Amino acid sequence: MSNALAFPDATTPDGYLLVLAVIVPVVGILLSLALGGRYVERIAMIFLPAGLAVAILAFAAVWLGNQPLVYIVGNWQPPLGLALRADGVSAAMMLTTAVIICATGLFGRGEFGQSRGSPVTRASYVFWILLLGIWSGLNAVVLGDDLFNLYVALELLTFAAVPLVCLKGYEETIKAALRYMLFALLGSILYLLGTALIYGTYGTLDITLLSGRVRPEPAAWIAVSLMTVGLLAKTALFPLHLWLPPAHAGAPAPGSAVLSALVVKGSFILIVRLWFDAMPGLLNFTAGQLLATLGSGAILFGSVLALRQARLKLLIAYSTIAQIGYLFFIFPLASGDAASELWSIVAWTGGWLQLFSHAFAKAAMFMAAGLMAEALGHDRIADLSGVGRALPITAFSFGLAGLSLMGVPPSGGFVAKWLLLSATIMEGQWWWAAVMLVGGLLAGGYVFMVLGKALSMNAPLTLSAPISRHREVLVLAVALCAVLLGLLPLEPSEFLTIGRSEMHITALK
Repeated sequence: MSNALAFPDATTPDGYLLVLAVIVPVVGILLSLALGGRYVERIAMIFLPAGLAVAILAFAAVWLGNQPLVYIVGNWQPPLGLALRADGVSAAMMLTTAVIICATGLFGRGEFGQSRGSPVTRASYVFWILLLGIWSGLNAVVLGDDLFNLYVALELLTFAAVPLVCLKGYEETIKAALRYMLFALLGSILYLLGTALIYGTYGTLDITLLSGRVRPEPAAWIAVSLMTVGLLAKTALFPLHLWLPPAHAGAPAPGSAVLSALVVKGSFILIVRLWFDAMPGLLNFTAGQLLATLGSGAILFGSVLALRQARLKLLIAYSTIAQIGYLFFIFPLASGDAASELWSIVAWTGGWLQLFSHAFAKAAMFMAAGLMAEALGHDRIADLSGVGRALPITAFSFGLAGLSLMGVPPSGGFVAKWLLLSATIMEGQWWWAAVMLVGGLLAGGYVFMVLGKALSMNAPLTLSAPISRHREVLVLAVALCAVLLGLLPLEPSEFLTIGRSEMHITALK
């Protein structure tokens, strides 16, 4: 598939929004460090809506202009200078990130909020700074167009995410954070080795320039293999998933929501940029099948282990491993030649809708699990009996999010999986359809297992802590976002192809 991309000679109108998307959270961090812990929550509550406004404006600019936004840093053209670029996928990811970060911040006030006159705790102070750091790092990842600067952005994202795991300071969470760090560092080393090999071979790390220079040769294959394995470790794709369950299950509920919904998606986006944008000539049938095979292993392995978990947060964490696997079907299905270009766009749309719907669904599920654990004092699935009656909105929100994971209409997960299934059949790759159907059945098994326990009533239930209604409503709103994505038409999205090759646009028309 050709991906001839080109930058304009100068910054496009509204290109400054891309700089604001990265800088606004950083300004919030600097103010928090300068003014101290007493003001950190109030500063976050100011910068969260500001960042959301920037994301909405950038999304609208790409939508209305029907072209990518570009900002040439210092007016120095690549490869001498750097550029930020927001195509349709980047704009949609920025908006998804902003909505989930804002929802997580509001939800996190129940756990990390500061009462007037009370002393500032270390966990509360650090949480708000890390939340803003993750936001800035994610925006830098989706907007960057240079492989080394993307490495820097991904490291900033990692170093903001790892402390969220051990925010409470428990021994088991510290061990989980160290394991996360080791896998992340291994991934970083492999990625950096591949980057150095690319620069030594082609003399540039700019993705747009590389797309026209990289050829299927040994140096390119070694580099892309090293970088892909490194990024797979950060994405926690099977079999490099060992760090994810303890890390996501051990983090506080707001941290788990951000880690599962957003952070693991950053490295996946880099894998897509690497194969589809920087080195499109290397994405052949064998490479696509191999990546999708790993994704299939993740779906089956993660789903089966989710069914065997005794703790709710661990179940959701293994579900994340499974749902990540669906994303990798984009590689064999969206890399077709001109004869199957229309179905490649269908798969491209389905893959990204899977990412967005999973982000909202998983954020809602971890928030709901956090409320249940807070109300009961534990998250043991066997002892959830009656929580559905005590917290009906929370249980309903968990069920709505589960619909998206299962691919049941009307939900974003249904639209995503239907598009992917359609592409597998029409492109003659029916074996991926079988994996998706089995994965949907297994997802239904663990979702209904939790709901069955939550809605049963064997004995009167006494809550160990009250749960505020507005936090329950917030979780419901996030779950509804995953469902509302199901209102999108069952057809390829022209918006998600903005900034792609001309072949994509022609296929849509």
